[in-house]
Amino acid sequence: MKRKGVCYDVGRVLEGSLQRPNFDSRIVQRELEIIKNDLHCNAVRIQGLDVDRLVTASEAALKQGLEVWFSPEMFEQGQEETFVYLLKAAQAAESLRVRWPSIIFSLGSELTLFMQEILEGKNLIERMSNPSFRDNVRAGKHNEPLNAFLARANAAVREAFHGKVTYFSVPFERVDWSMLDFVGVDLYRNSGMRDMYDKMLKDSFAYGKPVVIGEFGCCTYQGAEKLGGQGWAIAFGMMADYMGPKASPPAGIAEVLKIPTRVDGHYVRDETLQAREITDQLGIFDSAGVEGAFVFTFVSPLSHYNEDPRFDSDMPSYSLVKSYPEKENLEKIIQQTVKQGRELFGVDLPPDVLTKFASNVGKHGETYPDFTWEPKESFRAVADYYAKH
Repeated sequence: MKRKGVCYDVGRVLEGSLQRPNFDSRIVQRELEIIKNDLHCNAVRIQGLDVDRLVTASEAALKQGLEVWFSPEMFEQGQEETFVYLLKAAQAAESLRVRWPSIIFSLGSELTLFMQEILEGKNLIERMSNPSFRDNVRAGKHNEPLNAFLARANAAVREAFHGKVTYFSVPFERVDWSMLDFVGVDLYRNSGMRDMYDKMLKDSFAYGKPVVIGEFGCCTYQGAEKLGGQGWAIAFGMMADYMGPKASPPAGIAEVLKIPTRVDGHYVRDETLQAREITDQLGIFDSAGVEGAFVFTFVSPLSHYNEDPRFDSDMPSYSLVKSYPEKENLEKIIQQTVKQGRELFGVDLPPDVLTKFASNVGKHGETYPDFTWEPKESFRAVADYYAKH
């Protein structure tokens, strides 16, 4: 595997929630040093919405000799807004490429799920909760509008950006890979696809292009391996006792919550399982001959670790490190979460309950005292795997 990578979020905006409220270029530079020197990566997939943040982080990575997969991600906007955004990002990426050639541009990620006007619904929850969602996906109704958008975006982006270009798909998307330089797939393993995981991976090689896994990983609790890319959904289960009588998760998520077991009414943290799942999948990718893979994800600043399992929001996180809340951002994060709950699910999340998910405020790590996070077992497992391969 030529590209040994990790995803690095500089500020994705998911359903109105900014995933990295605090962006400090000095912290970013130091974290990228750790990604290269301690995690033993030679590539990094830099994801986020704000183009200036993407450029700042990419420049810091390129200066250190990391290959950058420049991944601008605008979620929940229409096709025209997304097109204009990608073109702006491509122009910014080209300004980097003329100085550092090792940069690849991504046209987006899982657009059938995260962009409007392909399937019905104004956001991910609405789309996946729509009764017609599964039937439309099985019938492939998303593929024609998706490929039409990608063809248009690809042509425009290549006018501005003169390096290699790809897209990162979800497995049910049938992308016309002939126009792109890599087959990019976000490939999370779950119990429903465990027996066919190898075949799904091998199918990606049918297009005669190098295959890159843009995202894969596992959350940090017992049963997370059964859910794969839906492991984050237990956040709904953790909040169930606090959201009030109006609260009911969307139908698809309600089904997901029945899968992982609970002990004494709560989920059980399991860092060893996360580490094992990630390295097992890395071994599968290596054996299959993929060009590269990016573990999702390095750090999730909003997913705060708590010793109390009832309030440990690092469990539904895929990150390789566990985060502690930063005091200066805590009120902003709580306000953001309350707003998201009201707008997406019609529930009022009690701010006093949300503060219980934010213990260890301002705590710093022991391994890296300059950061408000501490490596998990998965960090050490990935570092060991990359160092040996």
